[in-house]
Amino acid sequence: MTTTREQFQTELDQLKSDIITMANLSGEALTKAVESLYDQSIDQAKEILEEDKKIDDLEDDINDKSVLLIAKQQPVATDLRRIIMYLRVVTDIERMGDNAKNIAKATIHLDKNHTTIPEGLRQMHEITMEMLKTAMHAFKYEDITIATKLAETDDKVDKMYKQIVSELLGETATNPDKIQYVMQVAFCARYLERFADHITNIGESILYLVKGKSTKIN
Repeated sequence: MTTTREQFQTELDQLKSDIITMANLSGEALTKAVESLYDQSIDQAKEILEEDKKIDDLEDDINDKSVLLIAKQQPVATDLRRIIMYLRVVTDIERMGDNAKNIAKATIHLDKNHTTIPEGLRQMHEITMEMLKTAMHAFKYEDITIATKLAETDDKVDKMYKQIVSELLGETATNPDKIQYVMQVAFCARYLERFADHITNIGESILYLVKGKSTKIN
């Protein structure tokens, strides 16, 4: 016979699994969004907008399960902190999905006369995806050593973002007609930078779970 504690742990494990699934969906959306930006694929960009509903629905489902778990089990101490951490992580993942969606929107609005996208965006994407992989490993195993390392990688993304924006602004000085193009590409760089920021937030949530207090890692 399954004990109440075993049932509670099973439901916690399912929440964790659902959150990892949600994070993977956000990562896939980001990759597709960056691909659609470079390929100027409006159709793929539109697909990303439609698929974002899966991420939102999963967020609602996880939130509902978490609230129900608190109501049923009335957890205290570490168990309650774990559920609170899960809810914080879910919020960040949903916003990550929104940033991927925003890149898709920018692709749709991009001026088709200027389709050369800076290579720096692709590099930002690669580093961000590595961050996501690291964060999910740290989340799965509640590893604060790995979680803390996210800040260092996030600094690289921030520097790349500033460099890309600086180069884009320089382009508008010599080509005023490219302002619309520059704005949309700069927005995409910003969305990538924000995606990485939310991954760093996940690292901070892991530290909150293990240490029992909010800790800034960046």
